[in-house]
This record gives sequence, C-alpha cells and structure tokens, in this order.
Amino acid sequence: MILTRRTLLLGATASLAGCDRLARNESFREALFSAENFHKWAQRSLMARDALAHEFRPDQISPFFRANGTANPNTPDYKMIWRSGFADWRLRVDGLVARRLSISLPQLRSLPHREQITRHDCVEGWSAIGKWRGVPLKTILDGAGLRDRARHLVFHCADMMGSGQPYYESIDLTDAFHPQTILAFALNDRPLSVANGAPLRLRVERQLGYKQAKYLMRIEAVESLSSVGRGKGGYWEDHAGYDWYAGI
Repeated sequence: MILTRRTLLLGATASLAGCDRLARNESFREALFSAENFHKWAQRSLMARDALAHEFRPDQISPFFRANGTANPNTPDYKMIWRSGFADWRLRVDGLVARRLSISLPQLRSLPHREQITRHDCVEGWSAIGKWRGVPLKTILDGAGLRDRARHLVFHCADMMGSGQPYYESIDLTDAFHPQTILAFALNDRPLSVANGAPLRLRVERQLGYKQAKYLMRIEAVESLSSVGRGKGGYWEDHAGYDWYAGI
C-alpha cells in the first residue's frame, strides 16, 4: 500500500478525533492529564516501548563521571562487603517470583552482558556520558520467573538516607524488560567505583538519574507499590515529591 500525504492526513485526523472523544470523558482527563501520567502516556504512545535511548561514540565519553546521590553508603554492613572485595555480597531476587535467586558478583559477570554508551541526566541539571557494562535485567527476571501478579520491581539498596531508611526505587515491567535496562557492574571498562554504585547498579536509560538505583542488594517483584515506603514507589518520590515516572 502506498501512503500518500492525503492518507496520512486522514489517518491523523481519525486519530485526533478518537483522542478528542476520550478527552471529553472526565475520568479519562483526570487520569491522563495529571503531569506524571501525561508524561508517561506521551512517551510510551509516541515512541515504541522498546525504542532505544541514544547511544554515543567512544570519543564522546565524558572525562569525568560524577556521582549522583550518595557517594558512599559508609555503613558497617557496606564497609564489610567492600573490604572483602564484595566476595560476600549477593543480589537477592524475591517477591512474586517462581524461584528465589541469590547471585554473586562473579556469577553476574559470567552471564551474557551488554555494553552501551549513554548519557546520564541528573534532576539537578548536569549530564555525563559513560560506557556501561552489565547483565540485561531481563536475563535475571527470566531466571527467577515472574508470577502473573507481578507488576513492578522494587530495588532495595545499601545506602542509608538522612531519614535512616535504606534507599529504594521501582520501575514497571515495561522498563524492566527494555533492552537497555541492565544491572551494571562496570563503568568505562572498569569495575564500578564506590561513588558510582559498587558493586552493582541499575541502568534504566530512558529515565532520569534518580531512578538509576545504586548499591543494589535486593530486587523484589510486587503487584502494587502501595506498601513500598510511603506508597509512591521510591525514596525521593515519597520524601521530596519527585514524579515516579521520570522518562526522558
């Protein structure tokens, strides 16, 4: 079929008419046009769900990749696993899964991995380009076997916040299975430094920096975010009013 300009215009008109009918529905307007929901709807409606974030050339890598958020958890538990070279560290995967997992750092490094050079955009206004190496999150989830009721993943971290509560973040399964969503153990061809989240951090490349949870300890599959923290799905969402969906 040849797509003429007239065909495209007619299709666009039909789509806009459908949107207009929905927009007249009060419940639809309330759900859609909250800032966060509109942001999520716009990104996922206008782009394919597996559309890739832009990847850069090696010569475009930033000379320095500053730390976002905590630069060192500095807790007794973290110091213990750091001093052992993370030999005693394990990533736990549990919640609504068929098989609970406990994965060591050497085991993660032995799995098929992905490398990607992407830009980190921080909510504070700075950006940096880095080369990440890690295991696709999909690989881990396939190994654990998500149960049908699972809708979100919660990432529990080793860093303690000012409230005395460990850092936590969450994403939905669309982002979890995105091809660029990885559990990264290396930055710019070196093992992660403490400042950048050693031994393991999340990279979900179509989201802002605060979604890139560092110092990962546990991944929990859940049906609802209502019982996570104060119910908004992440530490900064609960304590500073950040949007849960931070797509870029």
